[in-house]
Amino acid sequence: MIRLPQSLNAWGTPAFREVFIQEVAQLDAAELPLQQGLARSSHVTERPFQAMLISASEDAGLLRVKAGIFYTGIIAGCSCADDPTPIDELNEYCVVQFDIDTTTAAATVTLLAE
Repeated sequence: MIRLPQSLNAWGTPAFREVFIQEVAQLDAAELPLQQGLARSSHVTERPFQAMLISASEDAGLLRVKAGIFYTGIIAGCSCADDPTPIDELNEYCVVQFDIDTTTAAATVTLLAE
């Protein structure tokens, strides 16, 4: 389960944007729907990702944060000796929504079709 207590504590302050970006950067990439967000490649790489805050609002006990995620992927080949597929990393981007419970800081992440 994802928890974002620092972001919740920073909500409503000028530091929210930076705190949110730093806290999301500490998440394991497997906790985010990055694989489902691939558009140009077939497999998410192990390289770090970066988050960008798009918008944030509070609604009915939830802090809703829309964020862009920049990451890389590769087109995975068969790993055969004569496989002509290069192992080039491709830049990827997806938009996700974090719904953060305002009492527990538990968060769910949803991939948005944008």
